Amino acid sequence: MASQNGTLLTSDLAKFNIPRTYLSIFVRNGEIERVSRGVYQASASIEDELFILQASHRSSIYSHETALYLHDLTDRSPLRYSITVPVGYHSVSLIQDGHKIFYVNRNLFDTGVVTMKSAHGNPIRATGLERTICDIVRSRNQMEMPLVYGALRRYVKSTDRDIDLLYNYAGHFRVQKIIRQYIEVLL
Repeated sequence: MASQNGTLLTSDLAKFNIPRTYLSIFVRNGEIERVSRGVYQASASIEDELFILQASHRSSIYSHETALYLHDLTDRSPLRYSITVPVGYHSVSLIQDGHKIFYVNRNLFDTGVVTMKSAHGNPIRATGLERTICDIVRSRNQMEMPLVYGALRRYVKSTDRDIDLLYNYAGHFRVQKIIRQYIEVLL
């Protein structure tokens, strides 16, 4: 729990051959509380929503508005999380919780995905900088245009940008022509 900032997954117990009965004992004693299926939190710690949500839904990655925020391409903190899942993923519980769900073909799902740290220091999976730009351009009709334009402007000014990688991903996601137009205008 210490290495995950107060969060414990039932899969962590299996790694150390610890019986799950200890979970119920700790819950009964008030030392930990069940946050979600298979996810427990130390009673005295702050809940890491991003980490817990992803631990509960292992086939999910943070994308679009949430990834923009994680990469500092927008100042707007997301009101609801934008999550990408592979086509065919059963996402009813995510939708019911109010999250914005995007679907992508399974063979493109892991393209441009990076592991980063949440605000609480836990590892989370999100789309990388260039993949995020491709995603927002692909889904621009479902997003606020000032947010898209602002993110594109910040991306062009970023020292971490990789235009060649962006064009490569844009080709995979079939938005190369549109991305090229945006980038050429902004450069």
